[in-house]
Amino acid sequence: MQEPVVKFSTIPAGQDKFFGVATLNVPASLNALSMQMVRDMTPQLRAWQADASIAGVLLDAAGEKAFCAGGDMRQLYDTLLEVGGARNEYAERFFGEEYELDHLLHNYGKPLLCWGHGIVMGGGVGLLVGASHRVVTDGTRLAMPEINIGLYPDVGGTWFLGRAPGKTGLFLGLTAAIINATDAIFTGLADFYVPHQDKAAVLDAIAAQTWSASAQDNHAILSRLLLDAGSQATQPPSRLLEHYDTINALFAGDDLLDIAQRMRTFQCEDKWLQGAVTAFNKGAPSSIVLTWELLRRCKRMSLAEVFRVEYWASLGCCAQADLAEGIRAVLVDKDRNPAWNPSTIEAVSPAYIEDHFRARGDMAPEIAHLR
Repeated sequence: MQEPVVKFSTIPAGQDKFFGVATLNVPASLNALSMQMVRDMTPQLRAWQADASIAGVLLDAAGEKAFCAGGDMRQLYDTLLEVGGARNEYAERFFGEEYELDHLLHNYGKPLLCWGHGIVMGGGVGLLVGASHRVVTDGTRLAMPEINIGLYPDVGGTWFLGRAPGKTGLFLGLTAAIINATDAIFTGLADFYVPHQDKAAVLDAIAAQTWSASAQDNHAILSRLLLDAGSQATQPPSRLLEHYDTINALFAGDDLLDIAQRMRTFQCEDKWLQGAVTAFNKGAPSSIVLTWELLRRCKRMSLAEVFRVEYWASLGCCAQADLAEGIRAVLVDKDRNPAWNPSTIEAVSPAYIEDHFRARGDMAPEIAHLR
């Protein structure tokens, strides 16, 4: 019998309450987020939200390596090859339903604890960031690596990266830099640091609590519980804080070409920072310019508005060659040698970017009326 891609269960939470538990359950693929996962989670989360016996929800993952390494790009890749630049109905459903789920998480009516241990990338960051109580651990490795495959930081990345301190959100979106738990908390992508070995103790504490009929009270109870769980732990040093002034200087100003010129000539001895600069210089130029334009255009938009803009941008990426080429180079052939077209940031025309923002058919019904 085939294992479910998401396991659903409940754990006791006080005298007459429970926590719903949704466990991503494809560890062999680092719990890559598939359409089936999305379709399983959305109705179950809504059912728990309406169930008076459910005090809160835990979202976690099977395996020790990853919470979620991103969206299932291999599945998308097959459709890109099949339809080329024509209408891609799979992509329409995948992005519409994924963004619907992400929006539900951000607006969930009960405490939602996401245990972000291990690799948390792309679509996995979208799940983590939407939760009300976002836990990161000693093993968390978080990134938005979409420039490596010809995409851009979607799943609301246009919204949450734009709210990170200084230029750190722009830096993360344009360099695919991997950050740790302390960095994630500093940028506002997570809330609590708890060592992964203490997860069982956290679950025991949830079971020992007396939970209220009030969601507001339960938010406070869960926050106190998680603060206590991490109170004796020593967090790892933050690389973003260490290099904060350098990052702000590299990404200063309102001209992307100025930033690109600095990145092409920058050299330092720190392997992490230099690796981020190298990733920028090797990333898809179309993705870099699109990310820059999205962050500029969506600066004052609501989350729902951002998801609708991202929907068109994602379908626009599917209609261009870079996304298929990037997935091929990173995930299929794994030669890490993509042939980007356009090949430089200077060669990315305004018309090319503008094409990503035009409507391709009707807006996905899942997100058309979100507020």
